[in-house]
Amino acid sequence: MSQILHAYPLLLRGAWITVQLTLYSAVVALVLAMAFGVIGAVGGRVARAIARVYVEFFRGSATLVLMYWLFYALPLVGFRFQPMVAGVLALSLNYGAYGAEVVRGAIRAVPTAQYEATVALNMPTYQRVRRVILPQAVALMLPPFGNLLIELLKATAVVSLISIADLTFRAQQLRAATGQTAAAFVAVLVMYFVIAQVLQLFVRYLERRTARMLGRRPQRKAMATAPIATGTGAGLQ
Repeated sequence: MSQILHAYPLLLRGAWITVQLTLYSAVVALVLAMAFGVIGAVGGRVARAIARVYVEFFRGSATLVLMYWLFYALPLVGFRFQPMVAGVLALSLNYGAYGAEVVRGAIRAVPTAQYEATVALNMPTYQRVRRVILPQAVALMLPPFGNLLIELLKATAVVSLISIADLTFRAQQLRAATGQTAAAFVAVLVMYFVIAQVLQLFVRYLERRTARMLGRRPQRKAMATAPIATGTGAGLQ
C-alpha cells in the first residue's frame, strides 16, 4: 500500500488527463447534440433525415471500435490523428448522438401552447426556438445530460488502449510495477468517484440556476409556503 501512496502524483497526472478528455469530449458532444437535436426537432425533411442518419449511425457504433477506426484505420488512407484527438472525436461523436436525442425529446416535450403562441405572434422559426422553445427545453435536458456526462467520464477509460496516459492507463502501469492489483484499482475507483461527484454537483448547480431563470421554485419551498388546511379547522367553519 505504501507503494500506491508514493505513486499518488502519477495517479493525479492520469486523473488530470481523464478530466481533460471528459471536458473536451463533453464540449464537442454538446455542440453536436444541440445542432443535430434542434435540426431533428424543427428542421425540414432533408435536415431531419441527415440528423437521423447521424444519430442512428453513431449511437449504434461502439466507442472503442470507432476510436480504433480513427486511430488505426484512417491513417492507412492518409488521415492521421493524435491519440488525444482520436479519443475526443470517438467519445464526442458517440455521446453527441445520444445527446441529440435528449435535445430532440426535450424540445418536443415543451407544451404545444408555447409553440402556438410563437406562431400567433408571427415570430420567425429561429426566434421561436432561441427565445421561447429552447430556454424551456434546457431545463428538461439537464438531468439526462448529467447522466450522459457521468457515462462519458467512465467511457474515457477506453482511451488507455491507444496509449493515452489517463487514469486507467496509470493504474495499469502501477499494477505492473508493484503487483498490487487490488490497491491500484481501488485507488483509481475512488478517484473516478470523486470526479463524478464534482461533475454531478456542477450539473445540479446548472439545474437550480436554470429553474431560477425560468421563474420556477423548488417543490419543497412551495410546499413549505402553502397554507395548511386541517380537518379540525374545516369542521369548525
